[in-house]
Amino acid sequence: MKKTYLTILTTAFLAISCSSDKGNGSDIDPTANIVGAWEATELRVDENTASDNAIFAREALAYLTDQNCTIITLQFNADLTASATNSTDYLEIDTTSGFDIPCPTTFETETSTYTYENNMVSFVNVNGEVVEVNVTINGDTMLVDAEDLQIPEFDEEGQLVFQRR
Repeated sequence: MKKTYLTILTTAFLAISCSSDKGNGSDIDPTANIVGAWEATELRVDENTASDNAIFAREALAYLTDQNCTIITLQFNADLTASATNSTDYLEIDTTSGFDIPCPTTFETETSTYTYENNMVSFVNVNGEVVEVNVTINGDTMLVDAEDLQIPEFDEEGQLVFQRR
């Protein structure tokens, strides 16, 4: 269940890069530049209200980040193309003799388009529905509202933190 939750969480973040092509670059908000490569480094959840699965996902991501292991990278380009690199399907979580998660060496990459305006990234999910995700960018840190990602069984508030490389 813990690996399934982390996989669902990461799959939803991959969807950020999926969109219908809406055209020109005028949708890019120059005041909060999303263009660049962003690596997931932290999941922020309220310790008092978060589910056990959310807390486990937070701890797993923290462990991997401490090991200099990146499992999710989002690349947003100025031409409104994007790619998402994901290795969560290849995570091997060992809790039998402590807590160990070797850094995966196999990745999947998906490419698509996106729109970004007024701190909202819009994309089309796998069901063909337009989803808007609130993001806050401060320098090289991007916060993504987990609740906006519409992850099944993950409707609590929290933020995924991405750092620009």
